[in-house]
Amino acid sequence: MTTNILQEQIEYYRQRASEYDEWFFRQGRYDRGVAHRQQWFAEISEVETALFATKPSGNILELACGTGLWTQHLAPLTTHLTAVDSAAEVIAIAQSRVKSGSVEYIVADLFNWTPTQKFDCVFFGFWLSHVPSEKFTDFWKIVRAALKPNGHVFFVDSLLNQTSPAVNHAELHQQGYAERKLNDGSIHQVVKVFYEPIQLEKSLQKLGWTGNIYTTTNHFIYGSIHLI
Repeated sequence: MTTNILQEQIEYYRQRASEYDEWFFRQGRYDRGVAHRQQWFAEISEVETALFATKPSGNILELACGTGLWTQHLAPLTTHLTAVDSAAEVIAIAQSRVKSGSVEYIVADLFNWTPTQKFDCVFFGFWLSHVPSEKFTDFWKIVRAALKPNGHVFFVDSLLNQTSPAVNHAELHQQGYAERKLNDGSIHQVVKVFYEPIQLEKSLQKLGWTGNIYTTTNHFIYGSIHLI
C-alpha cells in the first residue's frame, strides 16, 4: 500500500505542477475570500520571518523544493543551494522562478536518494506531512546524514485546517492520507500526516533531535531543530 500511494503521490505532483501555486497564493479553487487570504499571507509572513531569524547560510539543502517558492528566499542567503524534488515538472518552474548560479537542481525520489555531501542547513517546506509514518525514522536518518555537526534544520508544514485545501476537496482527517482533486477533476491519493508541536517534538527527541516547534494561528506548523 505504501509503495503504491508514494508512486501516486509523485505522479500527482507531476500533474499538479502548473497549478501548484494556486494553492499557495489562494487562487482558483483555493480562493476563500479576502479575510481568509489576508490571514493566510500573514501566517506565511510569520514563518518567513522565523526562517530568516535562523540565519541560514553556507551550503544549504532544500528537500522537496517544488516550484521554488522557498528556494527564492534561500538562494540569496547561501553560497550553494542544492534543491531536490521528485518531479521534473516543478523543478522546471523553480528554475524559471529562481535564476541563480548558486542553485543546483536535482530530480530524485527523496525516499531513494542519498546525500553525497554535508550541509549547514537542511530545509523542507510542506514535505514532512507527505512522509508516511512508517518511513518517519528513515527519513530523519537521511536528514542526519546530510547535516554538518553544527548544522540545523528548518521546516514548515500544514496544520489540519479544513480551509487549507481546495473548496471541492474531501474533508481532511487524521488517517495518514488525503484525497486530492486536480483542476481537470481527476482524483488522487497522497500521504498526509498532520502533526502537533508537542507530539512532533517528542518523536524527534527519541531520534536525537532538539529544538523549537511552533504553530501559526490557523494554518502552519514550523520549527528549527538540531542534533542533540
